[in-house]
Amino acid sequence: MNDAAPIRTLVIETATAACSVALFDGDTLIDTRHQVVGRGHAELLVPMIGELPDHGRAEQILVDVGPGSFTGLRVGIAAAIGLGIGWGVTVRGFSSLPLIAVGQGDRIDAPELAVAIEGGHGEVFVQLFGRNPFAILSDPISLPPDAALARIAGRPIVGNAARRLADVAVHDALPDARHIMRLPPALRSLEPHPLYLRAPDAKLPGGIVPA
Repeated sequence: MNDAAPIRTLVIETATAACSVALFDGDTLIDTRHQVVGRGHAELLVPMIGELPDHGRAEQILVDVGPGSFTGLRVGIAAAIGLGIGWGVTVRGFSSLPLIAVGQGDRIDAPELAVAIEGGHGEVFVQLFGRNPFAILSDPISLPPDAALARIAGRPIVGNAARRLADVAVHDALPDARHIMRLPPALRSLEPHPLYLRAPDAKLPGGIVPA
């Protein structure tokens, strides 16, 4: 019999126009905050964490590593690593696209779905999933809309790029930290490094991409 106490987990999600945090005791949600901000994650994130019980203090931290906004990802990952060092706890990552898939899957009456979110430069980040049971059917990729539609091949779409892609069943959704425990454990154990599917827009002199 396993009598180990549940682990308290802080979840940080800043990959898109939304900013969300959640605090869990084991798999039980204690408290959460979610706000669609567009920009301004850096100003909003720390106060949101501070509003959680015990100021979000946890025994482990999970952070969204993308794909998504370069700035948003760096804000979330930097905060997670900083808190992890300060609290002396482990920081692990998860991906935005599976999080949307598990968060929105109950709204879809189909065996498969596509998640599509805005990727910049007119492209979208796309990944395909099986619904019941949950399964990853493709790697995430950044594509122009026409190529994304060809990959989606008529599947229902969820994500904030859904409505500009197709007239098939769509849900304009953003990732939400409160859904994290619906992800399989292996998908909550990524390295806390940004998942970039295309090169950053900003470059240093000489064409060097910032680390």
